[in-house]
Amino acid sequence: MSPGILPGDPPGGRRALAVWGTGVSVYFVAVIFRTSLGVAGLDAADRFHVNASALSTFSILQLLVYAGMQIPVGLLVDRLGTKKVLALGAVLFTAGQLGFAFSPSYGTALASRALLGCGDALTFISVLRLGTRWFPARRGPLVAQFAGLVGMAGNLVSTLVLARLLHGIGWTAAFAGSAVAGAVVFVLVLLFLKDHPEGHEPEPLPHQGAAYVRRQIAASWREPGTRLGMWVHFTTQFPAMVFLLLWGLPFLVEAQGLSRATAGELLTLVVLSNMGVGMVYGQIVARHHEARLPIALATVGTTAVLWAATLAYPGEHAPMWLLIVLCTVLGACGPASMIGFDFARPANPPERQGTASGITNMGGFVASMTTLFAVGVLLDATGDDYGIAFSAVFVLQALGVSQILRLRKRAIRRERERLVASRVETVHVPA
Repeated sequence: MSPGILPGDPPGGRRALAVWGTGVSVYFVAVIFRTSLGVAGLDAADRFHVNASALSTFSILQLLVYAGMQIPVGLLVDRLGTKKVLALGAVLFTAGQLGFAFSPSYGTALASRALLGCGDALTFISVLRLGTRWFPARRGPLVAQFAGLVGMAGNLVSTLVLARLLHGIGWTAAFAGSAVAGAVVFVLVLLFLKDHPEGHEPEPLPHQGAAYVRRQIAASWREPGTRLGMWVHFTTQFPAMVFLLLWGLPFLVEAQGLSRATAGELLTLVVLSNMGVGMVYGQIVARHHEARLPIALATVGTTAVLWAATLAYPGEHAPMWLLIVLCTVLGACGPASMIGFDFARPANPPERQGTASGITNMGGFVASMTTLFAVGVLLDATGDDYGIAFSAVFVLQALGVSQILRLRKRAIRRERERLVASRVETVHVPA
């Protein structure tokens, strides 16, 4: 047995990379569709004749659907396998993008974004599960970070390509044309994706209805590693998500006095930083597992310090160098959130990986949705005082850090016990 390969570990290799690449291409397209509204907000307001509050409902509804779907998606992946769930996801988010292209009213556009959110919700957990089925466990952190990196590449395509198409060929042609990518990845999944390599089939799970669902959720939740992973994801992801999805552009333009073009460049910097930091974090965690929690907490602390410095800056506007540093640090939030899965993954057996990942992934999106709503309410209540409104960030960070500190010892101790047990099994495996 090769060094670092545990009993039952899949071998990885080129075949694994090809299959995983097929799955991650679905996630790539889902992120393009998810973030397409970010470059079409003003056009959507004009097309559907809505104000800013109604426009923000698109983002909040999408996150609500996404977060609410995470545990059901985890159960679906554990029950049906990756191929069926990814294929269904591609159908749903493609239908949502097409519906958005041809929506004649605000109501139908809202329904289309909800449908897109359902399809999008099916993709990321499936890609994580595909990685655990095709690559050795020691590759898990790097594979997960690569998945996040591909997602951010989708965000860049949305920002740089779809925005130009939108203003070049118009609303309907741009959104309907982009939907072709969804049809392409659907065909790729049907033709090339396999749930697992030969000889690594999971044990069949008998259908047990609601009792099975309750047991899967309860068993995953009982593991301290699952809960720690959820709180790490909760605490690290949301500052950047809120900034990119809705409130970053208004903050930079209205509170900091920047032009829309300059503000857009800073948002792009967040995405580029995310891609660069993701590679670094993935390599560090893959080689030094004990660095997971220090990296996550350092990211939270640095983000809090930079936000506080920006909001409390004594001048009328924060200097550009400070905004650049803030956006660079916000780019580390996404990669840090992926560390949550590195706590949930070793805490659960293969048949619960989807459920545990769903619980973990729900954390960051619940935090993002809560902060999106809180910032909006506080802006309305204070007459657009961004300093007070963004104080919600510190409240949620404090809550998350308190839970991380409460769970960390139990989760790490349990993980070490599992590792020792697996090594004992390795010693007793016949040559």
